[in-house]
Amino acid sequence: MTHVLPYYKWRPHPWHGLDIGPDAPRVVNAFLEITQFDSVKYEIDKVTGYLTVDRPQAGASLPPTGYGFIPRTFCAEAVASLSPRARQGDEDPLDICLISERPVNRAEVILPAKVVGAIKTIDQGKADDKIVAVLKNDAFWNAVEDIHDLPPALIRRLEHYFLTYKSLPDNKTEVSLEGIADADHARRIIQAAAADYTRRFTCHSPADTADLVSPRHPNTQ
Repeated sequence: MTHVLPYYKWRPHPWHGLDIGPDAPRVVNAFLEITQFDSVKYEIDKVTGYLTVDRPQAGASLPPTGYGFIPRTFCAEAVASLSPRARQGDEDPLDICLISERPVNRAEVILPAKVVGAIKTIDQGKADDKIVAVLKNDAFWNAVEDIHDLPPALIRRLEHYFLTYKSLPDNKTEVSLEGIADADHARRIIQAAAADYTRRFTCHSPADTADLVSPRHPNTQ
């Protein structure tokens, strides 16, 4: 793998130091932050690359699949352009939901994920797309090529989770569902997020590397 300075000497930063995958956008590397039905929301720390506790899941809604992000992606102008209702991207790595027959019961692992679609959400006016993928070569799910091949009940669970996981009776969130995207559109989202990443983080001089760990990019809620 190739790496972006200054992370290559020791533990590669999961966002900047891992590859998106040689067969992207059809198959991508997914870095898992949260396991299926996890009751705590973990999130990558943008500065160190280690997993941190963001918060316990606010309500009773738990993630129905594994959840993480695609390395070397960033959701900004190009991603927002694919969502008519979005003012901008959420300025985070692109999220991904990972479906597998056997539960992956630990986080901070890298998984090869075959892209089958996306759940498009808008969070406070920002594009917050969730790529949906199946574990590559999974004996049960490998025949799935498009999100419409998945059981409708699973898609409804994912939709419900993303519409409610920040919500409490006294704290209504501004998350709305924009729609379900097929595999072709999901791959376009990944290409857009990779282009946004290149524009934002490509280093042209040693001074540019400081921007990779800038406190201007804290963890988001």
